[in-house]
Amino acid sequence: MGFTDSIREHVREHRTGMVHDLMFAVVWVAIVNFLFSAVFTDAPSWAFYMFMLAGIPAYFGFFFSLSMARAQQDSQ
Repeated sequence: MGFTDSIREHVREHRTGMVHDLMFAVVWVAIVNFLFSAVFTDAPSWAFYMFMLAGIPAYFGFFFSLSMARAQQDSQ
């Protein structure tokens, strides 16, 4: 099995998860860009980068809470 085949297999197995990851990233960046171009126009650039970095724990928090909600729903 070559490198290309292993990449294809990985994408085939994790396609929906990768799409969800991409959608979360695009939405997060769009929201932060909107906030800093329309609401926080005078904010320093470090605040913009901190909001971008806050997307990492927001991502894990969102998907962790989603999996907890699904587990709770399945147990009922």
